[in-house]
Amino acid sequence: MSQAQWNGALAREGADVPAREELRVPVRGGRLAVSRWPADDPAAPVALALHGITANGLSWARVAHHLAGRITLVAPDLRGRGRSGRLRGPYGIAAHVEDMAAVVDELGLERVVLTGHSMGAFTAALTAVSHPHLLRALLLVDGGVGFPVPAGPDPDELLTAVLGPAMRRLSMTFPDRDAYRAFWQRHPAFADGWSPWVDAYIQRDLVGEEPELRSSCDREAVRVDGMDQFRAEVSGAVHRLPRPAVLLWAERGLMDEPQGLYDERRLAAAGLDPGRVRPLRVAGTNHYSIVIGDEGARIVAEHLLDAATDPGTDGWGDLPSR
Repeated sequence: MSQAQWNGALAREGADVPAREELRVPVRGGRLAVSRWPADDPAAPVALALHGITANGLSWARVAHHLAGRITLVAPDLRGRGRSGRLRGPYGIAAHVEDMAAVVDELGLERVVLTGHSMGAFTAALTAVSHPHLLRALLLVDGGVGFPVPAGPDPDELLTAVLGPAMRRLSMTFPDRDAYRAFWQRHPAFADGWSPWVDAYIQRDLVGEEPELRSSCDREAVRVDGMDQFRAEVSGAVHRLPRPAVLLWAERGLMDEPQGLYDERRLAAAGLDPGRVRPLRVAGTNHYSIVIGDEGARIVAEHLLDAATDPGTDGWGDLPSR
């Protein structure tokens, strides 16, 4: 399928979703690229959605589709990624936290439903701790709960071991967009769930000119942010949350392997306060499909809607299984 055909399919399938707006928000050192899917009602609550370590804001497009204009969804390309790829450091989770505070302030959002996937969940948790006045509710998606890192590994080796192809592509070039699409379609976590939303998300990552297209992700940003997740201030934020949160965790891992990042044993070992974090397994999803797949995105959207309309419950309900 050509790029034009993908774009046409995306427009048709997303016809019931308000058109995505592209904003530029001033932050330290430049401007942050921000996607916004506005609600039908301008007074509706707003969800601020933070993506993973080598992703971009369009990873939330399928969630926006399922929200269908019932609340506004705001999804930045974090510093050093996507169309914020040229925005230089300082990097680190604390820098993202301050960028998110700037987004909320610049857009006049007041309190938001804060959500994040993977690294974005760590950023969301630290944002909630650092700026509790911005928080309406908090939803963590397959991230935000840390584990001890082995002593002495090289940061690049550690991140490559965890992220696999998502990390290796940062040193690769691609002759055209079809080649980049084929690279991701071979990824086990993406192979069975390709869609126009996924295509738009991965194509947003490309910069440069053919025949030397490359990922927009700044390697130093990825390296610094990746290791920063293991710092006590960041990994411990989930234990200091100012209000209860839900953690939706994927059943399967980054390569669609049976062992996900989390399971009941690992979460028990993390010592989460049950009065502060309620973990809920999302059956049949992997680390990526929990936000970019149809069923995972639908469940995330349901919890965002619950949190937005009744922040006292924070979406604490039973999850459907696939």
